[in-house]
Amino acid sequence: MTAGVSLRPSKADELRYTPIAEHGMIGDMRTAALVGTNGTIDWYCCARFDAPSVFGALLDADRGGSFQLAADVPARTKQFYFPDTNILITRFFADNGVGEVQDFMPIVGDSREADRHRLIRRVLCVRGSLPFIARVAPRFDYGRSVHTVSSQQGQIVFDSPGLSLALSSSVPVEIDGPDACCAFTLDEGDAAVFALDRIGDGVEPRACPLMEAEDLFGATVRYWRGWLSQSRYRGRWREMVHRSALTLKLLTYAPTGAIVAAPTTSLPEQIGGERNWDYRYVWVRDAAFCVYALLRLGFTDEAKAFVRFLSQNVCLTECAEGPLQIMYGIDGRSELPEEELLHLEGHLGSSPVRIGNDAVNQLQLDIYGALIDSLYLYDKWGEPLSSEHWDTIGKLVDWVCDNWDQPDEGIWETRGKTQNFLYSQLMCWVAVERAMRIAAHRGLPADMVRWGKARDTIYRRIMDRGWSSKRQAFVQHEGDDVLDASVLMMPLAKFISPTDPKWLSTLDALGEELVSDSLLYRYDPRSSPDGLRGEEGTFSICSFWYVEALSRAGRVDEARLAFEKMLTYGNHLGLYAEEIGRTGEQTGNFPQAFTHLALISAAFNLDRALG
Repeated sequence: MTAGVSLRPSKADELRYTPIAEHGMIGDMRTAALVGTNGTIDWYCCARFDAPSVFGALLDADRGGSFQLAADVPARTKQFYFPDTNILITRFFADNGVGEVQDFMPIVGDSREADRHRLIRRVLCVRGSLPFIARVAPRFDYGRSVHTVSSQQGQIVFDSPGLSLALSSSVPVEIDGPDACCAFTLDEGDAAVFALDRIGDGVEPRACPLMEAEDLFGATVRYWRGWLSQSRYRGRWREMVHRSALTLKLLTYAPTGAIVAAPTTSLPEQIGGERNWDYRYVWVRDAAFCVYALLRLGFTDEAKAFVRFLSQNVCLTECAEGPLQIMYGIDGRSELPEEELLHLEGHLGSSPVRIGNDAVNQLQLDIYGALIDSLYLYDKWGEPLSSEHWDTIGKLVDWVCDNWDQPDEGIWETRGKTQNFLYSQLMCWVAVERAMRIAAHRGLPADMVRWGKARDTIYRRIMDRGWSSKRQAFVQHEGDDVLDASVLMMPLAKFISPTDPKWLSTLDALGEELVSDSLLYRYDPRSSPDGLRGEEGTFSICSFWYVEALSRAGRVDEARLAFEKMLTYGNHLGLYAEEIGRTGEQTGNFPQAFTHLALISAAFNLDRALG
């Protein structure tokens, strides 16, 4: 399969926007910011992932707002993470000097100032002498809110109706209209500090002297390294796996244990297209797979926190009668109304910009399997599920037994007509099968006769109607011959042997039609219309599923080559967006949790296959 031609922006527009992949992420497990390789923060929501943006130049270079901090002379730049942390360093190499900007959010834990939400930018000159320029240009509420700027006790305060921020700096800063700016020069060994704090609600403005910034830097390094030291992974791809784990941790909302799908909204799946969605929420599917990946690494606290989130906020207490809602807010709220922000042009002109997500109202039966599989793994590797949890799981499985054969929107959240998707039925089988495993292992009460009958009926339905004699492959949905990369989960979920002849034939068919240089398309929207205009790139999670399927099938050399190729598609920091475009560019929301958890799983299984 070949990709269609993207709607390319003009050269002038390309100069106004930093490409999606040219960013690193920092955060404090409450919110996140994206820092471009040019030193500009052009995405930041304060003080939680789903709050309105303060810096949103990634979605509108003119009206979105940004925090520029860079060398004021022509310079080459390089970006990396301080080893084994989420502290981002952007280096500037100029004719007369070398400097760097260290970006991080201090981890405050349960301190009394947990609501401060401090963002620190520490600038150092490490060689020679280097001039710098800074401009802080917030645009509150996605650029919809007017704000005032004032100088108060040596700080610059930005006031808007819903949020106030205070900027402290170790170098003089001037007010310039709605912005604050400065120019300064550092000699070798000199440093400067900028700190942006959320203020109000009992949090007062506070300076950030050089020594305090250095202390917070050290404390944040210790936090991230202490957390990462719990990892049990010692395989061949340790650096990439650990970067993925650190990324997943950054996407965790600490107050509730929720895990967001991505920290951004409306980054386009196709430049100039309309496939732009808000991912700053908790998909039950994504978060459950995240727990699986973190459990594999040994991070049981994160799994426990997510199970607590499910118990207290979502589906294990109130929604057991089904159908389950597919996504929730990071605080557990169920209403996520979708809205288009018509005043923003979108990344490289890709409109509309959306906040909220109407897919919240879709029926997606696969989430039952993802949820119960994660609880099965938690019961096995974490701690035993409670009796209340088991009672609720029983109700969920009973609902699946009655409703597994309904048509739904499927894993890809199509906005066309509903279908009897193979993947949805597969994960319903997983839901019943894993529940039966828990019951057998723990000796828990269960209607094993009814559950077993449903499990076997789903199996026979998939093997009968999900198999295409014409294609010699398992297909996307009943009544058609369309291939779909989601069937790669069949051996991964232990539904079929990875060496079963029918599966090996399916693997070959996927390779011939959907694979391009290790990259996989989800499906061909021309053959299977999804209700949206335009085309899309390859889906990175599917590429890692393909690696795992190859390794389980015994095609280890192919799997390793595909995996190594996929690593070259990551950005300079090892981060992945949702998709890869036709020329290798990253598209879609960034970074995406789903992709990083699939990388972890693929690395684990490939390591095991290689011995």
